[in-house]
Amino acid sequence: MTDLTVIGGGSGGYAAALRARQLGAGVTLIENREIGGTCVNRGCIPSKVWHHGASYLRSIKAAKAFGIDLILEKMDLRAMVSRKNGVSADIRLGMESVLRKAGVKLMRGYGTVRGPGEISVEGKIVHADKIVMATGSSLCIPEVPGLKDVLLTTDELFETEKLPSPVLVVGEGPLEVEMASLLNILGSKVSLLTETSRPLPREDGDTRQRISQALREDGIELIINSRLGMIRKTGGGYDAIIEGKEKRKVRVEKVLVCSRRPDSEGLNLEDIGVRRNDDRSVWVNERLETSLDNIYAIGDLAGGWMLSHAASAMGICAAENAMGAEKIFSAHLVPRGMWTYPEIGAVGLSEEQAESRGIPVETGEYPYSMNGLAMAESEMRGGIKIISDARYGEILGVHIVGGRATELIGEAVVAMQLECTVEELAYILHVHPSFSEVITEAARDGAGWQ
Repeated sequence: MTDLTVIGGGSGGYAAALRARQLGAGVTLIENREIGGTCVNRGCIPSKVWHHGASYLRSIKAAKAFGIDLILEKMDLRAMVSRKNGVSADIRLGMESVLRKAGVKLMRGYGTVRGPGEISVEGKIVHADKIVMATGSSLCIPEVPGLKDVLLTTDELFETEKLPSPVLVVGEGPLEVEMASLLNILGSKVSLLTETSRPLPREDGDTRQRISQALREDGIELIINSRLGMIRKTGGGYDAIIEGKEKRKVRVEKVLVCSRRPDSEGLNLEDIGVRRNDDRSVWVNERLETSLDNIYAIGDLAGGWMLSHAASAMGICAAENAMGAEKIFSAHLVPRGMWTYPEIGAVGLSEEQAESRGIPVETGEYPYSMNGLAMAESEMRGGIKIISDARYGEILGVHIVGGRATELIGEAVVAMQLECTVEELAYILHVHPSFSEVITEAARDGAGWQ
């Protein structure tokens, strides 16, 4: 029997351990914190509980347009924190139960790789034929003078019982945009500070434009092409000193930092010769093998974009390869979802990325403002864009900003995985009225039907 040891019990490590057991391996899972990792305990799940709470506030405000005039009596964040804790605990207990029933041996402690096939856990040596490293990510706090006096991290935000305001959110990535949107709906005065000209620099240009417009329409101040220089204490509180084309100050109660980086410290990787990238992630090939035989890396540790579903898929791929398969991890099929208002869903290449690779492209677009259900529900902001190869009709990327985008993008992933052409997608039927109809309409536009 092959013995496989997984270091890290988050989404990726959990998936790797279960898949290896299903394939007949003897599996040990090492975790020094809670099972479920960042996603279940401090990230994906807690944030979605808070987002759902915020969605009720949005509904209350929107109800007046439908003749329903509601009054918000109070907002008790303690209830939100309690619900978040309960949901995370239930998921965590469920994961532990599944692991035990599957026959996975759980070890508590910090795992350090001593070499191929050998791991130290709090002084105890564990031997394994194969190792999967899935240690996730950790918070990355910038070195800014005075920041510690007003610092708020996402870990702390989901435990807070008092809404901070005003808040400066620092960064242009998905987490920062999500949190800015969430805090704004809950009632905070929010500024979003980006070093780029628009948020979400890795997304399609139209997505960036649409979400920037939505954020501004909702009252979020976008401070672009700038950086946080320092925090200065004043008689009445704190000022954030912003350095851009011109220096300016922004009054803050808190500065929210969401950025994370691969958690490779303490694994002893340099001593054993595992190759790392400049961002501290571990280099892996397309089969998720590291530079050392029989050692694999997955998830955030392997540059998994801080996405739980990417980590899970990588865990399955690594476990199957550790058991003798030759599977390739299809990174281009990893979808991206952002629970902003409106939501964002994306997969594959942006138009700019495709063109930079010299691929001739066709684009098909359709606005939410022409979708019947979006009109009925007053969710008309946004639109969809499908990018295809002009020569063969291959779907290269799909980008959605609008209602249910995080759900709709799954259909695009299936289409791309099955190598569906834009012409074939144009014939797909959807329920009417539904948000999903935008996919067919955009495909028809991309196929030249319009």
